[in-house]
Amino acid sequence: MNIGENIRIRRESLGISQVELAENVGISQAMLCQIERGTKNPSLQVGREIAKQLNCSMEELFDIPKGQA
Repeated sequence: MNIGENIRIRRESLGISQVELAENVGISQAMLCQIERGTKNPSLQVGREIAKQLNCSMEELFDIPKGQA
C-alpha cells in the first residue's frame, strides 16, 4: 500500500469525509484527492497534520515498520 491508500482507508474507517479532512489539515479537497490517488505526495508538514487528524503516527501512514523509520 502507498501513503494515499493508507490515508483513504484510515479516513474512511473513522467516518471522515475528504472535505472535512482537507479543511482540518488546511489543504484543498482536490489536493487531498490527489494524495489519496497517489498522484501527489504530501509535504512533511501536511503529512504530520494528516496523521494528527487521523489519530495515528506518520510511520503508520507511510507504512514504515516500527524501528525502520
